[in-house]
Amino acid sequence: LNQYKTWMHTPEALSKHYIPYNAKFLGSTEVEQPKGTEVVRDAVRKLKFARHIKKSEGQKIPKVELQISIYGVKILEPKTKEVQHNCQLHRISFCADDKTDKRIFTFICKDSESNKHLCYVFDSEKCAEEITLTIGQAFDLAYRKFLESGGKDVETRKQIAGLQKRIQDLETENTELKNKVQDLENQLRITQISTPPAGSVTAKSPSTDIFDMIPFSPVSHQSSVPTHNGMQPPPVPSRSNEIKRDLFGAEPFDPFNCGAGDFPPDIQSKLDEMQEGFKMGLTLEGTVFCLDPLDSRC
Repeated sequence: LNQYKTWMHTPEALSKHYIPYNAKFLGSTEVEQPKGTEVVRDAVRKLKFARHIKKSEGQKIPKVELQISIYGVKILEPKTKEVQHNCQLHRISFCADDKTDKRIFTFICKDSESNKHLCYVFDSEKCAEEITLTIGQAFDLAYRKFLESGGKDVETRKQIAGLQKRIQDLETENTELKNKVQDLENQLRITQISTPPAGSVTAKSPSTDIFDMIPFSPVSHQSSVPTHNGMQPPPVPSRSNEIKRDLFGAEPFDPFNCGAGDFPPDIQSKLDEMQEGFKMGLTLEGTVFCLDPLDSRC
């Protein structure tokens, strides 16, 4: 797009409003490639042939209104203003007009649902080249706006999303481990307070020692209860490795050394798609669609 030094409209007109054009819509057809003169030439001739047949049957070519802005190319019904197609600019990869006819223009857009490449063909009264340039200008402005609004930070957003997912997984794991620890503590208490069987040799379990203190046990979890002499047993050193490892015994997560990981696909996938579409660029061409004299009129 850099080859076009002067555009048809002011940036404000396409950024804050839209540029309307009237045209006849020959239709759209699926193509195999996102770019290429031969690709659109075949699509134009195919749709022109279909229109010749419909015209012989008395059907007129439907009129449409094109609204071009940095948000896309809308194809509307002129009277009701009902949107028939909404082609986002980052999905448009190729745009061309007819150098000889001055009426026919076309663009290739990737369908948002099927992801197929569709070629849209129009007939405009001596405005084909202007419409092509307007779509090119809108694409250029939209790409600049995308970069200014954070498009450069797509990879950073991926890392942040991955970190958020990692934190969520750790919180879930933390909850599960807490429940397991609680179950083990309950089982331990039940085991400690259970009465030994009759005739057992372990009948010498006094509640206190000769100093009237509760005997210290490394597996005891009563460290928070004071003993009779007002002192507490030393804390159990069960988390002495928290400095180098986290609660789960794993190395602390480093956001600057994270892998790709899974991340919420909704917003991030749209950003990725826009980045890929804009990186592919929009090719503008002036070509010759009508190779035969019979093709000169729809």
